[in-house]
Amino acid sequence: PAASRAAYLGVDRSNSGWLAVAFDRTGFDHAAVFEEVGGLWHRYEEVTERALVDVPIGLRESSGERECDRLARQVLGPRGAAVVTPPVREATRKRRYPAATRVNERTAGRELSKRAFAVSDAIAAVDDLLRNVPEARGAFAEAHPEVCFRAFAGSPLEHSAEPAGGYAERLTALATFDADAPPVVQRVAEAVAGTEATVADVLNAVALAYTARPGPGRLRSLPPDPPRDPKGLPMGTRYRGTDLLEATA
Repeated sequence: PAASRAAYLGVDRSNSGWLAVAFDRTGFDHAAVFEEVGGLWHRYEEVTERALVDVPIGLRESSGERECDRLARQVLGPRGAAVVTPPVREATRKRRYPAATRVNERTAGRELSKRAFAVSDAIAAVDDLLRNVPEARGAFAEAHPEVCFRAFAGSPLEHSAEPAGGYAERLTALATFDADAPPVVQRVAEAVAGTEATVADVLNAVALAYTARPGPGRLRSLPPDPPRDPKGLPMGTRYRGTDLLEATA
């Protein structure tokens, strides 16, 4: 489909590629899967108002934790383990896990988890795009789907995304935010049928798209005033809500 109007994108990175759910100001427009994030940017660069992507943006180059990751774990409560501590920047460029974890240990003082290494390629791809293309830097921001669902639901979720209970919980959170969300999820699922996109991928991309587009509540950030990494990229995760998210006891 031609992207001709202002686009608000939710972008989920998974084994299927980069799943983009596009809204305009009136509602859902279309969904598409891209092999590379550069191809996604090429498609939407003329119309993108905001693109929220579920990979870390803004990376540490030495020891210490990103504040946005610490705060996200706090507000997610029982789902805090869904937040992965990303590799340091140098480690994202290593193609093999032993080399990547050696760099992380030397630079950050900690081992690199297998989960973090699994998303290293995606992190590096977004990092390269934003560092090389100023226009993309102004459009892209980080968002964690679990934080977005938490904001929509009004309370912490209990289940992971994969089982049926997790699917129902997330669909309810979306429907709480917008009664039209369940048919949007269905339309996205139909649009990407035949790709490797999973139900969880679809739900995540829809949640990010609803967060990106203007709607109820305000677009907020953890932390509210994100610090910048050594390359000038903000280290903050976005969500949409009427109220500030607070740590779960």
